[in-house]
Parts: sequence; structure tokens; C-alpha cells
Amino acid sequence: MWACFSPLTKQNMIRGGVMYSLERPVQGQSSCPKDRLGRKRRTVVSSLTEDEELTEILKSYSSNKVTTTKYSFLSFIPKNLFEQLHRFANIYFIFLAALNFVPVVNAFQPEISIIPILLVLAVTAVKDLWEDYRKHKSDKFINGLVCEIYSRKRQMYVDQRWQDVHVGDFVRLSCNEIIPADMLLLYSSDPHGVCYIETANLDGETNLKQRQVVRDLPRQGSELTPENFHSRIECENPNNDLSRFRGFMEYPSKARVGLHNNNLLLRSCTIRNTETVIGIVVYAGHETKAMKNNNGPRYKRSKLERRLNVDVLWSVVLLVIMCLTAAIGHGLWLRNLKDTSFLIPDTTSPALSGFYLFWTMIIVLQVLIPISLYVSIEIVKLCQIFFIQNDVDFYNEYMDSRIQCRALNITEDLGQIQYVFSDKTGTLTENKMVFRRCTIAGVEYPHEENARRLEVYKEDEAMGCSHTLKSRASAKSLSCKSLSCNRSSVSLHTLTGHSEGEESPSPTLPQHSAFSSPMEKDIVPDPFLVQKLNCLSSPLFLLRDASMELTYIVDFFMALAICNTVVVSSPNQPRHVSRTPLKSLEDIKMLFQRFGLPRFSTLSPPHTTESPRSFTRRLFSRGKAASFTPSPSPTPTKLGTEPDGEPNLEASILSIKPGLDGNSNGGEGPPSEPGADELIYEAESPDEAALVHAARAYRCTLQGRSLERLLVELPGMGSLAVRLLHILPFDSTRKRMSVVVRHPLTNQVVVYTKGADSVIMDLAESPKGAEQSDGRQGHIREQTQKHLDNYAREGLRTLCIAKKVQTSTEYDIWLKRHAFAETSIENREELLLESAQRLETNLTLLGATGIVDRLQEEVPETIEALQRAGVKVWVLTGDKQETAINIACACKLLRTTDQLLTANCDSKEACKALLLELRTEVERGEAAEGTSGFTLVVDGHTLDFALQEDLKGDFLELSRRCRAVVCCRSTPLQKSHVVQLVRDQLRVMTLAIGDGANDVSMIQVADVGIGISGQEGMQAVMSSDFAISRFKHLRKLLLVHGHWCYTRLANMILYFFYKNVMYVNLLFWYQFFCGFSGSVMTNSWVLIFFNLLFTSAPPLLYGILDKDVSADTLIKLPELYKSGQNSKAYLPSTFWLTMLDALYQSLVCFFIPYFAYAGSDADMLSFGSPINASALLIILLHQVIESRTLTWLHVLVLVGSALFYFSFTLVFSVVCVTCSPPTNPLGVDKLQMSQPLFYGVCALTTVLALLPRFLFHALRNSISPSDTLKAALMDQLNPDNYCRRMQHWNQTQAQSKARGLIINVEDLDIKIPDFILPKELKECRAATGSVLS
Repeated sequence: MWACFSPLTKQNMIRGGVMYSLERPVQGQSSCPKDRLGRKRRTVVSSLTEDEELTEILKSYSSNKVTTTKYSFLSFIPKNLFEQLHRFANIYFIFLAALNFVPVVNAFQPEISIIPILLVLAVTAVKDLWEDYRKHKSDKFINGLVCEIYSRKRQMYVDQRWQDVHVGDFVRLSCNEIIPADMLLLYSSDPHGVCYIETANLDGETNLKQRQVVRDLPRQGSELTPENFHSRIECENPNNDLSRFRGFMEYPSKARVGLHNNNLLLRSCTIRNTETVIGIVVYAGHETKAMKNNNGPRYKRSKLERRLNVDVLWSVVLLVIMCLTAAIGHGLWLRNLKDTSFLIPDTTSPALSGFYLFWTMIIVLQVLIPISLYVSIEIVKLCQIFFIQNDVDFYNEYMDSRIQCRALNITEDLGQIQYVFSDKTGTLTENKMVFRRCTIAGVEYPHEENARRLEVYKEDEAMGCSHTLKSRASAKSLSCKSLSCNRSSVSLHTLTGHSEGEESPSPTLPQHSAFSSPMEKDIVPDPFLVQKLNCLSSPLFLLRDASMELTYIVDFFMALAICNTVVVSSPNQPRHVSRTPLKSLEDIKMLFQRFGLPRFSTLSPPHTTESPRSFTRRLFSRGKAASFTPSPSPTPTKLGTEPDGEPNLEASILSIKPGLDGNSNGGEGPPSEPGADELIYEAESPDEAALVHAARAYRCTLQGRSLERLLVELPGMGSLAVRLLHILPFDSTRKRMSVVVRHPLTNQVVVYTKGADSVIMDLAESPKGAEQSDGRQGHIREQTQKHLDNYAREGLRTLCIAKKVQTSTEYDIWLKRHAFAETSIENREELLLESAQRLETNLTLLGATGIVDRLQEEVPETIEALQRAGVKVWVLTGDKQETAINIACACKLLRTTDQLLTANCDSKEACKALLLELRTEVERGEAAEGTSGFTLVVDGHTLDFALQEDLKGDFLELSRRCRAVVCCRSTPLQKSHVVQLVRDQLRVMTLAIGDGANDVSMIQVADVGIGISGQEGMQAVMSSDFAISRFKHLRKLLLVHGHWCYTRLANMILYFFYKNVMYVNLLFWYQFFCGFSGSVMTNSWVLIFFNLLFTSAPPLLYGILDKDVSADTLIKLPELYKSGQNSKAYLPSTFWLTMLDALYQSLVCFFIPYFAYAGSDADMLSFGSPINASALLIILLHQVIESRTLTWLHVLVLVGSALFYFSFTLVFSVVCVTCSPPTNPLGVDKLQMSQPLFYGVCALTTVLALLPRFLFHALRNSISPSDTLKAALMDQLNPDNYCRRMQHWNQTQAQSKARGLIINVEDLDIKIPDFILPKELKECRAATGSVLS
């Protein structure tokens, strides 16, 4: 009974931002997680049960109270301290503080030594406490929400807080209420047991999802009565898989029914379009799937941080060397002493004294390891994130969204990206699918008027009148602010059921749905196709040879309308409308039979007994039927049979109205009121919505959907109910979806399939023995393939449409196997996949569609800017090769001057040979002059071979030499493997950007993952490090903020090392004059506070606000980004040069005061006073030299730091008598500051210490200025001078052959956009050339 639920064959999958491991378990082991009591499955019964054992089981499950905080009142201090001790630096400084309490090795007052580490720990603790308090407030609000729970005592539903919900409780929810816990749906007010939910709070998708009541649940009357529920539920233990739920419900009769994901209502989703639902809680609180997927911010180690750790280790090495030198020197000094009368007699040997001194020097020189650096880095990164998130250029007004920074510690990596891997659909394109054209039965319909309509929309959006985005914004705002259930679900019963009263519907607000903008909905039909459909209104068409083609056309649009999972809603339709008898439908069916309308598989004309005019009048005189219900006749004619009992023929032609643009009533009766039949389609993908809207444009309208039926309006036929037998949903393995329906006229089982052309074309095989059909199908396949190739070259997304008619025997055989797969618990997914593949064979190809998905705005400019910045852009897409190449050309990834290399191989050997051949061709091209570049296009099949161990080296070497790479027909797994291969083998910084769940794997593998909050939900966003709304935002995110974040943080880190090493060396030089005794020439308070307080604020401001180049210039000159790619701001050589400079400055800072006070009566502290003051001035002015930006805030902080130091030391020397035993600093600094020699020494020391650095910068900037400096200087020019300088820049850079900013000749025709430049510069457009983008 407690056996594992599913030893499912597993694969690595990514859902909702979390990597799930679904690998096959080792034999003999369980693949199911165990609960807290060690059970492998969960048992759930009603909380009203009297069984004590079951009650105890329910109590063992988690309550619904959610706590996301890490600390409690009592655990905060110990737990936070424990977490901070995970940092090696904190352990190191705590060790030193403890070491200073040992009398033998202590350097100064033990109490003072703990101040730095206590301050660092306190600052970090306060930050953690503030973050935790914010989580506590959020938890309190959510736990306090109210829902209706069934009470045993009161025998009614009562209001309870969410935190009081437990597993086994019955929860009743109404429309627009949020689901408090994961519940099994037991009752819905919908007569068909359907419930609609919106999962926007879970995955960001606003389209409605359909859930259904547990199958075969005994009817409980008008509403489920909890006391009568005695079933037992067995389900899998809590997990984070949002798309899977396995279990069964056992009724009191011991009958069992399988439970699936469609029966589960997930926490945080919202009830829509359903008046009342009741469910029993199976997972609560932290065991719900939503909480299992709530992982919080992502944490990664940046490249700069890894480099920092190496330099910290070098600092440790340097510290050990200095301490060893002092220890050895102290031992030798003691051994060579002749007269020790001034020393206290001690029996300690010189060697042991040297050992003790080693630890004393560790304490004295501890500042060499920058204790405050880590805290400063965290503060700087938080401020950088604040600036990024509040950049108005990242705000999307229509979607009301801005950039999200989900990873808090890799902002500087944005400035070092070398490879960008991008998805195509929804990332480079709008992912707003619009029906563009189609081919049916081998005949292409170009829809030229529809093309012109799309051009009008494009022009309107270019002028700032974006229809699509406004509609999308409306959808978001209305869905978030919905207060009543004002959208009724148009399921079958809502259109055909009797109204129990004549109440008028309440007025409702117009609502918009995803993928339903005017551009997507208002499709202009092709006149030639309309003309063919209008021919159906006359029986003369039966005598034409085109009748077979027309059957394909009707079937094609039927498939577009019903082969989907679209939920139909209506904004202003009442819940009930009056019935219309089925008599009209029966009469139409009788007419089909009487006049012998042809089958789909025959071309023979019918034998009619009436004239064509009489036939037309009788067929269309009944007008439009709104709906239908079962006939009240006591002897109804069985669907699909003749009156004499003979079976009807295959699914046949449904009559079309006399004119698609004519009166729907056929000329009789008043026309329908405007908006009376307005429908809203809630599609899971834009492709589905586009095809449903296309079918509706030809009056083949999907009007409603229920669990078992579809309501479809056909031209001239009114509304017909199509019995829905099965839905075989789309998956990435099959690359198609199918619906199995029973035709309303013939009662035959028909399979409609749509999917990728690469799959459908292979499955579209003619049935054996159908020679005539085989010839026609061969012609259709040939013509359709030509049209598909043309569509791909135009950049259209293609889908093929096919059908299959099943005989009763075939269907019964398949149904038995499929029923077993559906009710299976173990290996259910694999069995369903096999079942679908058995059905989807020998399909009859109907046609194909071409759907346009336009590029987002500024995509070509963004890609061009990235390429000029030295970033290599790869596009990884699942589209056809022709489509991918077309998009690559449109977005300027592939330039007209590039040489295109294609790799399409059928075997590993051919792939190896081709890679070597292409590599040789690239090498020849690189050797030849005038070659622009190469772009490699690889299909998915070839990519499989190229990613194998023995070929990936050749593939990588070839792709590395190419300017761009396009991988088409690639799977999500291939995408992640490509990113990982480039990242690991080339050791480069990678960025992956995508918008859908299929991009999650590569987003997580890349060094930086960018999610686009587009049309495909929030899976990519939840898995990303940063989330943006448009691809164009990537340009500023990398070129501006990435450049700033990297240079600021790198310079701040170097500055921290510099100031610490410079000050520590002063203490080290003093050891040569005090017998390496560990003494210092300053009081311990100044020693501790010097780096911790006096010089800590300026580097923070340096890391937050320093700006070497303005944002406009960085956008206009993408080449400046290369400095970050090459880590020019923080190289190993830069680090060691900084150390040498600090060494020189420390020598100057120590020995000038030493020689100035030589021979005087100055004591130790008097000698140290000018050294400390000079060191402070040198360190502060050093930052002034290095800073690119000086504002009043910088001046305030720098001057404030200096004043703080002098004020502190002056007050300290006046009031402190015994603050620093055994020394007495009383009056020392006061006396020094009253003498002119003090200021003269400080001034001379500061000038001589900084003079080499100042001269170095002056000479370098004059003789060989960096590109960044030249760009910064241009920022300071007026517009006229700026224009002339930019023109000169272009001329010199275009001719330069040296490394740096090299402008390709083919880029010289780039225009300067108006929106970037000031008005004064627009006149210089022709002169400035190509650098500005």
C-alpha cells in the first residue's frame, strides 16, 4: 500500500524557475520523496472523520501558516551570528580579536580590537533584520486573508484565516477569490464540473486554465455536503512540479478513480468565470507547490568577486611575509643585544619571542586584510541595483513594468559580457502572432489586403500609436482590479440552457484578453478564398471539379477553430439564454442526406430530386440558429444514420452562408445587434489565438467550450455542438497537438492535428489502397512544401494542419489502450505519449498557415550596438532554417556583406567533414583582405552531432571564428548545452536571454540570465537574474549600467587594497626602528578607526556615483564596452602596480617625517601624528586623482572625512588621559597641530607621495589617451565642438589598424537616430558618420 507512487522515467526539466531532477531511480530505490513520518505517499481524508488514526495523520501534515522569515525574536542573534561565521573573513577577524586577549601576544587594548569586527557584524545584522522584518509583514498579511471553511460544530461554512486552514478541510470559494491552499476540486457550480482559474500570481500567465471535478464523483445534489464525503485520497508527497499531480480517490465502494493535474487547484491562483467551487485541501502552507517553488533571490559569484578572492589570498601571503620578517628580525635583534638593562629580565628565548611576535604582528597588521571591503561591496551593489531599477528608460508604460533585479550580487558581470545567446520568438520578436496567409489543398491564398492592414499597424506604432500594447495593458489592469465575476464562461450550457428567470444581465465593463488586440483579431479574408466559400451556397458547385477542394477548405477552418485549448469568454453575455430546438439542425442533416452531399473522399456529384434554386431556398431559409438542444421528439433520428438506419458517410461539408460579408440571417429578419456575439478568447499561446481568430474571420467561430463539447458556428449552419472525445496536448517531443471529436452530422470519429511542418509532413501519408487520394495527396504535399519554404523565407512561422478519420473498430482499439494510459499512475506520461503517437499516423494533409511575428522595436539597433561592443550574438531558435535566416537578416545579425555558412548533416561523419571544410573556408577568408565576416547557421540535427565529445572542439573553433551563429530547430536541452560549451571551453562571460519555459535551462546555465516578461508567462523571469520587458533594454543594461557597475566596483576594490596596504606599510617600516617589537607610533584608537571610519565613506561614494563616461556617450559609442570585456579596470598587473604605488607612498609618508623630526625630542606619538595626518590626506587626494566625477557630494564627503579625523584626534588628545594605556596621548596632537612644522611636513609629504601618480596620469592622457578618456572629454564639449570631434573620431578610427576602437568600413552607412541627439547635433548627421548608434 505504501509502495512508491511512480518510478517514472525522468529527465531534467525546468519549471517555474526551479530545476527538477526527474531521473529514473536506481533499481530498488524509491523515486518518491518521503514525508516527515517516512511515508512515501500521502493519505488525505475529510477533517470531519471520527477515525482517530486518520485524524492523527492529518495533524502530522503542515498547517497553512506560511513563514518566509529566517529569524525569530530569540533565534536572531545566534542564528545570524552563525550565518555570518560562514564567511572566512569574519572568522579571521574574530580569531584576531580573541588572540589579542592573550597577554603574551596582545598588541594593544583587547577591548579595542573587537570594535571593528563588532561593527561589521552589527551592520550586516541590521541589514538582515530589516529584510526579515519586511518578510514578516508580508507573511502576516497573507496569513490573515480570509476564506470560507466548513465547520463541524456549526455545520456551515464560516470565515477563517488562511493560517487556520489544514489538510482535509473543505474550502468554498467564489469568483475572483484567491485559492488559499492546494485543493482537490470536488464541486463546481458549472453543471459540467468545470472550473476556470487564472495563474498570474503563480507563473504570470493571465489566460484562463480549465480545471475539472474529480471524474465519477457521485452527485451530491445542488452542492457538495461535506458530511457525506467518505472517500479516501492517496496522492504523492509534496513536490515542486507545477504540471504534475498523481494519485487516486477511493470511494466507500472501494472503486478507485485516478487523480491528475486538472483536478488540482493550486495555491495563489484565482477563481475566474465560476460562481462557486468546493475543494478539499491536500497540501497546505509550505507543502504547497507554490511555496515549494518560492526560492527567493538568486545568488551567484561574479567574476570580479572570484578575482577579489585571489587578491585577498595574495594579501594574506603578503601579511605572512611581513610578520615573518618582523618575527625573524625581532629574534635576531634580541640575540645581538649586548646591554639589556632597559629590558625587563625574561627567560624567554629569542626564538620563542620571535614566535610570539609573529602573532603580535598579525594583530598589528590585520588591517592589511580589508575587513570592511565585503560590507562595502554589498552596500555598493545594493545602490547599483537601486539605480538600475529606477532607470526610467527601463519602464514599460503599456505593460506597467520595469526591470527586476533578482540576483543581487552580479551587477558587475553585466559589464564583462562576451557572448549573448538569445531566443527568437518573444525575445527578438513581439510574440504577437497574426494570421498572415495560408495554403489549403495545395492552393496558396496570399491575403494581400491583410498584409496591407499589418503595414498600417506598423506605421501607426512607429508614430507612437501602438494598438497592441495598449490592449495588453488593459488586460493587466482589469485582471488585477476585477471586483466581480463580470465575465461569464461561454461553455455549452450557457448558450443552450433555459433561463430560470427573465432577469436582464448586469452591465459589465468591456474586457480584453491576452492575444486579442485589434491587430491580432481584425483579419481581412482573402477575396479568392471567400469567393470559393460563397460557391458553396449554390448547388451548382456540386457539378464542378472543385468540390473536393472545398471539402478541404471547410475541414481546414474547422481544424483551426477546434484544435486548441482556447477558453471562450463573453464580456456582456447573460449566464443563460433561451433554448433553440434542434429541429433546424435535424432538417439540415436530413437535407444533407436527402440531396446526397458528397463525402470528403469522393468526387462524384450528388443525385438531387430538386432544382438548385429550390435546394438553395430550402437550405438557407431557416436563417441563423443560435444554439441547439436535444430534440424533444420522442423518436429522434440517431445522429450519423439515415432514416432507414444506414450509416452516413464521412464528416462532410457544412453549408456556408450565401455571403461571408452578408446578413447572417440570409436576408430575412433583422440583423444581429452589434457586439451581441462578441467573444473573448483566452488562449495559452499566441499561435492558438491567431488561428482561432483566422477561423472566425471566415465565420467558422468557436463559440463555447465545456468539458465534453465544443460549440462551433459554421456559415449558414448556425451553432453546432461537436462532441469532444479527447485532447492530446502539445509537447516538445511530438511537436504537435490533436483533438479527437465526433462529427455532429456523421457521428464518425475525426482526428484534427496541427503542428510543426517537419513533423506533420512526415506523418501525412495516404491510407493504403487509396490510389486516387494518394495522387492528390502527393500533389498537395508537394505544393504545400513549396509554400512552406516561401513562408519561411519571408520570416513567417509555419504550422501544418491535417486530419484523420477513424473507423469505429480502430477507435475502440485505440481507446482501450488510451484509457489504460490515462488511469495509470506509474509511467503515465510515457504511456500517454505512446498512445498519442499511435493515433497520429497516416494523416491527410489539409494545408498550412503562415503567421507573422514581427520584430520588436529597436532590435536591429540593439544587436548592431552589441556587435560593435565586441559581443558575439548567437540566436538559438526552434524555427525552420529559412525563418531563422530571414529573422537574422531583419535584425541585422546577418549583414548583406557576410558570407553565410550552413551546416545540415545526416550523419556524424558528414558533420565532421563539413566542420573541417567550413573551418578551412573561414581561415582562407580571414587571410584574404576585404572579407567582412562569416555567419554560421546550424540545424538541430547537425547540432546533435556537433555537441558530441569528439566533434565539439571543431564546432567551437569554427563558431568562434564566425561573427554570428544561428542554431535553428534546436531543443531546450541543446540550447543549454551550447551555452555551457561556450562558457566552459572558451572561458568567457556568457549571457542568455529568453521569454519562455523552453529558455529556462540556458538562462540558468549562463553566467547572467535575462528573462523577458512577455507573452509566454513568467517561467523565464522567475529563473533569471534580471528581468526586462523588451529586448532593446539590453543595450542600455549592458553598455551603460554594466560598464558603470564594473568600473565603479573594480576601482573601489583596488582603492581599498591601496589604502590598506599603504597604511599598514607605515606600521611595518616603524618596526625597523623599534627592534621589531610590535610597537606602533600611534594610539590604538586611531589605528583601529583609520580604515574603519576615517577613510571608509569616500570609497563608498566612489563605488556608487563615479561616472567615467555619460550614458548618452556610452550608447553612441558601444566600442567603449570592450574595456570591461577585457577586465582593463582590474587586471593582475593593475593590482600589483597599485600595490607598488602604495609601497612608494608609504615610504615617502614615513621617511619624510622621520628625517624632519630626526634629532628632535619628539616622542613616539608625536612622530606618529604627522604620519597619520599625511597618510589621511594622501589617501583622500589619491581618490580625487582617480575619480572621474567630482560633485559637491564628493567634496562634502572628502572634506568631512578629513575634518572628522582632525576633530577626533584633537578631542581625543585633549580629553583622553587613560584611553590608550600604556601610552598617554594627552595633548600630543594638540601640540603638533599648533606647530608650523607639522603642516609643512604634511604638505611636503602629500605632494611628493602623489606626484608620480599625477605625472603618470598627465603624461599618459596627453601622449596616449584611452578611448574612455577621449569619450569623456567629448562629453564636456559644446554641441558644435562635439560634432567636429565626433567627425574626426570617425575618420581616425576608420583608418586605424591598431587595437582599440576599430570601426568596420561596412558600418559607415549607419544613421544617427533623432531620439538620441540634441537638436544642435541633428544638423551634423551626415558628417558624424557611423559611430553614433
